[in-house]
Amino acid sequence: MMPAEIVILGSGTSMGVPTLGCSCRVCTSSDPRDKRTRPSIAVRYEDRCVLIDSGPDFRQQMLREGLTRVDAVLYTHAHADHILGLDDLRPLSFQREEKIPLFADDATSAVLQRIFEYTFSSTNSYPFKPRVSLKPLAAVTSLFGMDFVRVPLLHGQLETSGFRFGSAAYLTDMHDIPESSYALLRDLDTLILDALRITPHPSHANVEQALRLAEKVRAKQTYFTHMAHEILHAEVEASLPSGVRLAYDGLRLPLKGAPC
Repeated sequence: MMPAEIVILGSGTSMGVPTLGCSCRVCTSSDPRDKRTRPSIAVRYEDRCVLIDSGPDFRQQMLREGLTRVDAVLYTHAHADHILGLDDLRPLSFQREEKIPLFADDATSAVLQRIFEYTFSSTNSYPFKPRVSLKPLAAVTSLFGMDFVRVPLLHGQLETSGFRFGSAAYLTDMHDIPESSYALLRDLDTLILDALRITPHPSHANVEQALRLAEKVRAKQTYFTHMAHEILHAEVEASLPSGVRLAYDGLRLPLKGAPC
């Protein structure tokens, strides 16, 4: 049985890095860690694979990492860079007897049903649509022996969903953590945290804000993700304090506290 792990499928922001039409030093960098697809992770344990988000680069990410199954998907929110790969679940869903469950809050579910109408329509009998089922996102979603605890986050005027699982947490697309959410983030080994860029942004944490949040959470190790083309990996990582690093596409992190 494989060891439990987190796979960083994508560490980039909504436009990806390189960003189309840009020739800045990050977009033209030869460092593979500066090539960032849209944000998502896979949580692998007990020979299962649970995704958090399925963005527009989902197919490419799965092929790159050699991943061949998805057992469930948890959605953080309904922005395009987190949902537009849903249709690429099709071939993986055909391999299963049961539909792949997708967990989303009410607002996200409504957007998914509107954008992917043919998938969820009860009157569409097309035999090759994704074999998936939408399910409500609860405060705790138990999947294959592990609890995924929803962590409310602030993303501008929108409330998004972070997730704690085992001794790790994934907090993407946010500029702040409500005080009530810190109780859900105690005793973490691994924190994966939004850090969009160096300069401030109205709905994402920048590096300075992310460092303050990481210090308050006090995980043993923090990795920044959802990074735009202001972040030159080697340069920014060298400036970070002990216990904080930058994620990158393809990074694999051990997951403690998973079923064994």
